Amino acid sequence: MISRISSIFSVVLLLAVTGAARADFTEGKIPDGIYHCEVYLLGAFLNLGDITIKGNVYSGPVTFGAAPQGYNYQMNANGEISWLGPLGGYTSGGNSVSMTQATLEGPDGPSFDIIMKQPDGAFTASTCTRG
Repeated sequence: MISRISSIFSVVLLLAVTGAARADFTEGKIPDGIYHCEVYLLGAFLNLGDITIKGNVYSGPVTFGAAPQGYNYQMNANGEISWLGPLGGYTSGGNSVSMTQATLEGPDGPSFDIIMKQPDGAFTASTCTRG
């Protein structure tokens, strides 16, 4: 009987934790911080710069110094991010952002993956993790 009660309690606790984690997406924000972005290419990690998030505003990515201006972003309930301004090299030289997906929990904390479409039609994925 006790093992059945502890099993039921475990399931209820798991559902509560899952519901709380999902609630973060419904707020439409990524946790504030500086996110270091890099891509794995030709056997090495390449630094693509840092994106700073503060509320619903982002700036960057920048490699050195500070970003000149901040822009708004939106995140839907599924964790998909829409950047409402330029995003450095991700949106220059014929590149475009195909999709950005946030992950708010995990061993490395909050992060997001940016899928960039290059002018030749190829796709490149980079990961941005909070430092």
